[in-house]
Amino acid sequence: MDSTARPRGPHLEWTVVASDIGPLLLAATPEGLVRVEFHAGPHRVDAMIGPLVSRLGADARRPAPGGEVLLAEPVRQVAAYFSGALRRFELPLDWRLSSGFNRQVLQELDRSVPYGAVVGYGELAARVGQPGAAQAVGNAMGSNPLPLVVACHRVVENDGGIGGFGGGVETKRRLLALEGVLPQPLF
Repeated sequence: MDSTARPRGPHLEWTVVASDIGPLLLAATPEGLVRVEFHAGPHRVDAMIGPLVSRLGADARRPAPGGEVLLAEPVRQVAAYFSGALRRFELPLDWRLSSGFNRQVLQELDRSVPYGAVVGYGELAARVGQPGAAQAVGNAMGSNPLPLVVACHRVVENDGGIGGFGGGVETKRRLLALEGVLPQPLF
């Protein structure tokens, strides 16, 4: 899985980048960014890449740092986001890991909830024509293959609670603080 040889068939490129919230795994196909994973420490990467390769039916390639082709722009934009220089990711996205209602909700989130804003689970359900489907929206957020880029951390409970988050509630707090929704932690 660490091959630097260029694949001939269906392929994905992956790497791990440092961030303010810990290591992130980024994976892209020729169609676009396909996966973002939090907490991508060395002991977890193989467990993350194996199922992705199987699901996509693709060969995986991890280029040397700086040698990214498919991931050059995602790596640059992630760094710019954490430095405060980027407020909206402008990347092609490969949506194959999401379908149906989940994809509809995630695409609406990506389209309509900007940096520094939040939306309630119920409100997002109403925006996709499914009022009363707040729990299903929560499930869609939990299945998001592109967290951070498709900013599920911006979805909160309708009563003002922070809600859950696949990357952990503390990670969600830190992302919302970075975007100015919550105060920065004191330490």
